[in-house]
Amino acid sequence: MADQDDSAAAGVLWSTPAPARRGPKPKHTLDGIAEAASAIADAEGLEAVTMQRVAQRLGTTKMALYRYVPGRADLDAVILDRALGAPPAHSGTTWQDALTDWSRALYARALERPWTVELAQRPHVPGPEELSWYERGLEATDGLALTAGERLDLLALLSGHALSLVRQQAGSSTPEEELASQLGPVLAARADRYPRAVAAFAEAGREGSRDDALLFGVRRILAGVAALLEERRGTGD
Repeated sequence: MADQDDSAAAGVLWSTPAPARRGPKPKHTLDGIAEAASAIADAEGLEAVTMQRVAQRLGTTKMALYRYVPGRADLDAVILDRALGAPPAHSGTTWQDALTDWSRALYARALERPWTVELAQRPHVPGPEELSWYERGLEATDGLALTAGERLDLLALLSGHALSLVRQQAGSSTPEEELASQLGPVLAARADRYPRAVAAFAEAGREGSRDDALLFGVRRILAGVAALLEERRGTGD
């Protein structure tokens, strides 16, 4: 259940635009505020984003921003939803292909702005764009012998896997390669103590299988679901 901050943030994202009124046009928009806050997060990290900093960037006062976003939870909700954007269309022909595309797209979108991971993994009410990711993922599972709860759990598994890797890999396109390079001298000097680690890092380098954790995990998750569906077909459940 959403707390008060969550409910307020949902109100900002889901409110019906007020009818146009006579008088001066509003000086700011949610999109403009989100752009300013996102620019700060991009440059300095999420912890640097405050109502005061956003107001300064927009050349206004903190109190003026409260007309658009009543609090920090609302600001977080807006910048997360704008950063995620709408999901791309599926290019695959099977449900496995569609969910693989979905996972890869979510990973790529979050990797563009790694601070979205922290916001996405906090308790919150999804905004319109984030909910469109749910819709696209659920579309891929139409017709499968899964309960509604299992379909949502499947998306949670896939998104959790993708976002956890973004958290680990932010700032490097080849984190396993870099880790292997950093560990090289350590493992070489202690090969007798860590023989399996030495062998695994060396073999992964030779076979070119480093930095493939995203697809490896997605395929294993989907293989498990496929096995469950096959089992249910066999039992008539």
